[in-house]
Amino acid sequence: MAEDFPMPPLNSLPQAAAVEQGKASVDFIVQDLQRRFPSYSTERVLLIDGIKQKMELIENGQVSHTWVISVAQKGLGSLKGSEQTPTGVHRIAQKIGAGAELGTIFKARQNTGRIAEILTGADERSTGDNVTTRILWLAGMEPNVNKGGNVDSYERYIYIHGTDEEGRLGQGASHGCIRMKNQDVIDLFDLVSEDTLVVITPN
Repeated sequence: MAEDFPMPPLNSLPQAAAVEQGKASVDFIVQDLQRRFPSYSTERVLLIDGIKQKMELIENGQVSHTWVISVAQKGLGSLKGSEQTPTGVHRIAQKIGAGAELGTIFKARQNTGRIAEILTGADERSTGDNVTTRILWLAGMEPNVNKGGNVDSYERYIYIHGTDEEGRLGQGASHGCIRMKNQDVIDLFDLVSEDTLVVITPN
C-alpha cells in the first residue's frame, strides 16, 4: 500500500504564499499613500502593473476588479517625447465621455460622433492611435517624477482610455497611455471618481 503523505498546510502552498505576498504589497501601497497624500482618499485606488499589463482596483484594501491593459510599446518612463508610460503616483484629474456610445472616437478629448471598428485579432492594426469610449486624464503627484518640467504626465496627455485595438491588450502597444477594452473602461469610469489615486509600477 502506498504510504499516505499529509497535505502541507495551506499557508505553505505556493499559491497561498503568492496571495499573502500580494496582500502585503497592497497593504504597503495603501499605507504609503495614506502617509504621503493624507488629503486624498484611499478607499479606492488603482494599481497598474506595467510589466504584467494588468490593472487592479483596490477597494478598502482588497482587490475588487482586475483588467488586462496595455501600456506603452516603448515601456515605462516619464520624459516628454519618450512615448513611454510614466510611473509613480497619479490622480484622475478629469473624467471625459460620460454617456458616449461604446467605440466613440475622441480627438483632443472631444467626441467626434464617429464609432470605431473594434479590432480583436492580435495582428489587426487600426489606421490611427484612436482614443475611444471614455477618458480618464491622469495628473502626476510626484515632482520631478511625473509632475512638472519635462516629466509632467498631465501635460503629456496621459490617459486611461478605450482602444479599437483590443486584440493587442496584454502587451505594450500604446504611445504612453493606458489602454483598456471599451466595455472595461466604461465599467471603470463608473467605479471611480476624479481625484482617485492611481499607482503605476514596474512590478
